[in-house]
Amino acid sequence: MKQFPLKLVSRRMLAPTVGHYVFLRDDGEPLDYIPGQFIQVHFQYADGTSTKRSYSLATIHDHALGAGETVEIAVSYVPGGAATALFEGLNEGDPILASGPFGRFCLMPADTNRRYLLIGTGTGVTPYRAMLPQLETLIRERGIEVVLLFGARTPDELLYGDEFRAFAEREPNFRFVPCFSRELPADPHPDVRQGYVQQFLAEFSPNPDGDIAYLCGNPNMVDSCFEALKEYGLPVPHIRREKYVSSK
Repeated sequence: MKQFPLKLVSRRMLAPTVGHYVFLRDDGEPLDYIPGQFIQVHFQYADGTSTKRSYSLATIHDHALGAGETVEIAVSYVPGGAATALFEGLNEGDPILASGPFGRFCLMPADTNRRYLLIGTGTGVTPYRAMLPQLETLIRERGIEVVLLFGARTPDELLYGDEFRAFAEREPNFRFVPCFSRELPADPHPDVRQGYVQQFLAEFSPNPDGDIAYLCGNPNMVDSCFEALKEYGLPVPHIRREKYVSSK
């Protein structure tokens, strides 16, 4: 797969250990992709050994990306991590090498379901941010419902939470349910829950006749929800999974 340069445009902190990075493809070519896909960032360890890390694209777009449009990712910082050192050391204008896009963790045009159950933890909600324009279109055209169950430890770690809440306020068919395992917000929304996302699946009565589920993030959460959804009768092709594993 061809590698291409990305130039850092800006960055901001989404959470104490997660940064949102905005890049520009720097070779004059577009980086068109399907929401839910990821890119790989290529770099070297201190000893010169080549390595790479995968990052889901967070870019929100409702059109084919042309040359000169930005590319966004969320990066979790891992103590002592080589990729963390790379990203923390970047200044505006600095280049990195990437390849892609890759992956099939996407909304499928042939889907005829009545509801999507989107379940994520940590940076596992990044692809769901990118899917928002598609979901808006599907709500308008097919009248689907969407439930986003997002697991975080504390309110400070609720990545893109304001954006998801704003989308839910605008779209009655989209329900945003943050699940906090350690600390609740001071003034919680009625849809806030305390605990882990897998504890609240039953509340939404997963239905094999009308639901398609997406699971993304912590491998233990993905495995637990996968088994639970199978017990509810969802066929395996209707439980789409992507596990995020931190690497040094």
